[in-house]
Amino acid sequence: MEIRTALTYDDVLLVPKKSNITSRQDVDIATKLTQNISLKIPLVSANMDTVTESRMAIAMSLAGGIGIIHRFCDIETQVREVSRVKRKQNVIIDNPFTVRSDNTLAEVKAKIAELNCTSFLVTDDGKKLLGIITHRDMLFAYNDSVLVSELMTPKSKLITAAQSVSPEEAKNLMKTYKIEKLPLVDADFNIMGLITATDISRNLNNHQASKDSKGRLLVGAAIGVRDGFLERAKALIEAEVDVLVMDIAHGHSINALRSIEQIRKTYPNINIIGGNIATASAAKDLIAAGVQGVKVGIGPGSICTTRITTGFGVPQLTAIFNIAPVCQAAGIPLIADGGVKQPADLVKALAAGADSVMIGGQFAGTEETPGPTLNYKGRQYKISRGMASLTAALSRPDAKEKINQITPEGIEARVPYRGPVQNVINTFIGGLRSGMSYGNARNLNELRANAEFIRITNSGQIESGSHDNEVI
Repeated sequence: MEIRTALTYDDVLLVPKKSNITSRQDVDIATKLTQNISLKIPLVSANMDTVTESRMAIAMSLAGGIGIIHRFCDIETQVREVSRVKRKQNVIIDNPFTVRSDNTLAEVKAKIAELNCTSFLVTDDGKKLLGIITHRDMLFAYNDSVLVSELMTPKSKLITAAQSVSPEEAKNLMKTYKIEKLPLVDADFNIMGLITATDISRNLNNHQASKDSKGRLLVGAAIGVRDGFLERAKALIEAEVDVLVMDIAHGHSINALRSIEQIRKTYPNINIIGGNIATASAAKDLIAAGVQGVKVGIGPGSICTTRITTGFGVPQLTAIFNIAPVCQAAGIPLIADGGVKQPADLVKALAAGADSVMIGGQFAGTEETPGPTLNYKGRQYKISRGMASLTAALSRPDAKEKINQITPEGIEARVPYRGPVQNVINTFIGGLRSGMSYGNARNLNELRANAEFIRITNSGQIESGSHDNEVI
């Protein structure tokens, strides 16, 4: 048997090129997540329950990337997290939240807590607009039994517009009449949508954000391959998720391929990312099954132990090298998932052929990750865990195995608190921009075309980091 050598990020360096780039801000780092979804930055937050829920997904999309909501919760919870992202920033809210005129203030307060929204259109039949109730209407209302009809601004005093109103026209109406909410109605005063001043401002002022055709933030969601995956997919698609990510440790399996084929047949227009895989033949099978993106990585994650548990895997750089030609020939973007420890690894992954990089470990511990911040020996931490770890397996709503039937392929860890995720994003994107200037690359295609990799020794690895001094 011929035993081949396989490499990961630490085994190589990129050779500097003569550069015509005078400023690292001149480079274009836009990329594709799938055939149909573009990103401003090539970063994706991992679908782990200690990394990505709505707060992280919102932060990622505002920065120009995207977050993938994990699936380790019931369907209703995952749909709610997706909806929070889609409602964070809109030009037009197609299905605004409503209350009835005979609801009490107490019932409205319960909706505020549930939906994280402080303004509601009022309708008794779900169609015709009767009025609007905002936080200002409720500000000095102390009797929880008072009815909405007594607090709301009635339709006779409302400023409304047609559904065809442009963002600029909506902005001018809000400015003229000094209002923050503009209900959209038809000729019969049926509710057709809602525009808010906050959303207008966000859309006009944030050109960096990853947005859909309606100006809403992009968000993805993970689904599995066990019974009920089609039901979960249906609910997420109805919540207008932008992409579904098949979440299975071994993506080159009959279960994964059949699930993708079923989703593609049932929902032909939804974006699907398949994975995780580590070989060219796996990429070919996923593409044939109908994916628009391929996720690469078997065992490189910081809290993944698949390789030492099973003996299977491919070092991440070689996995990318093997799969990139297949994806490029088919026009399918490649997402490199795992193994990124520092900005140089991001640069190397993209130079090797990845279109974007999924990160879990380096985003773990940031302010936007789920879970509380813990204090231990005078330092702050958050908990991170692999989705094949023991505690993750036991906490799944669809878990069927007993504890003695589970073989963990991941660990739980305490990670230092890192502050806002934007700080981490800035570090990685700054390193990428600098790296592209060393490679004389004005965009990611040029980075790949100009890339010249060299293998280095252990001594070269030591030389590459700080050495021969005391770090302060």
